[in-house]
Amino acid sequence: MVEPIKVLVVGCGNMGASHAKAYHSNPDFEIVGLVSRGESKERLNLELGGDYACFDDYQAALSATRPDAVCISTYPDTHEDYAILAFDHAAHVFIEKPLADTVLGAKRVVDAAIRANKKLVVGYILRHHPSWIRFIEEGRKMGSPLVFRMNLNQQSQGYMWNVHRNLMQSLSPIVDCGVHYIDVMCQMTEAKPIAVSAIGARLTNDIPKDNYNYGQLQIRFDDGSVGWYEAGWGPMMSQTAFFVKDVIGPKGAVSIVANDASKDGNSDSVESHTKTESIRVHYADLDQENKLVKADEWINLTDEPNHQELCDREQIFFRDAIANDLDLTKPMADAVNSLQIALACDESVRTGDVIKL
Repeated sequence: MVEPIKVLVVGCGNMGASHAKAYHSNPDFEIVGLVSRGESKERLNLELGGDYACFDDYQAALSATRPDAVCISTYPDTHEDYAILAFDHAAHVFIEKPLADTVLGAKRVVDAAIRANKKLVVGYILRHHPSWIRFIEEGRKMGSPLVFRMNLNQQSQGYMWNVHRNLMQSLSPIVDCGVHYIDVMCQMTEAKPIAVSAIGARLTNDIPKDNYNYGQLQIRFDDGSVGWYEAGWGPMMSQTAFFVKDVIGPKGAVSIVANDASKDGNSDSVESHTKTESIRVHYADLDQENKLVKADEWINLTDEPNHQELCDREQIFFRDAIANDLDLTKPMADAVNSLQIALACDESVRTGDVIKL
């Protein structure tokens, strides 16, 4: 019988708790410890049954548990140091996005994984969602250039506003969420991004003076494709258009239509952010009278995992990467690429300049 992978869970908030639940329910993993600076580890431990060792200090936990793998779901400004320390302790790493808070930091993490000959999986959850995989496949059929229209505005309040304010101590919304959708754009066009521009606004005094809680970015690709992504966090945000996911090409358009998930009150719900519900495929073919020839096609996939099920699938992939020695060269490079684009957009907000890539 194959021994389970001993995993140390670092960070026990939203995503850390979801990943811990995935490990807890999967016999291929054995949790050897929960690490957080506050009380979240105790709350999570109680929810999981109360049998796991809890630690305040990450380095002490590494030494005490000697894990095969580390799951890092802390704030981004710790990602680089925590990941490299895990590799120094001969552990594989699953790390939430973004990979680091600088491009050089992200490259150092990748180099550390290669040097240690250990697996590095970055939490790009949409890469494990059947509907988003299909969305990308259908978008690629629409020719070139492509136009991407995407946003995720969140009217956050209560607990989620606390989460967002904490995140904005070290990064902006267009970096934190933007890496997901930039990654989708890059997968769909496979063209080289050549320039970015972005705008942003600080709509609250509850965040650092040098940060902003609303942003919109634009990307140009070398095949003529263009894309925009918009993200805003806070109790002041509008809910009228928080969930736009479109791609348009010469042959038509593909849209994610999430009628239930996009209803009022759902914009700050993590559960609603990955819901797809339906994919609408529109064809641009015209007859001699310039009328559309084909009716729009609606794709309703039966495999629609919820947020926890997606986290479960991410960890199944992590297990397979370790057990089957998967080559992760490209996904690691993709994670660095999407972060580089997002941080260039952040630079554009702060400088007002178009940033060449």
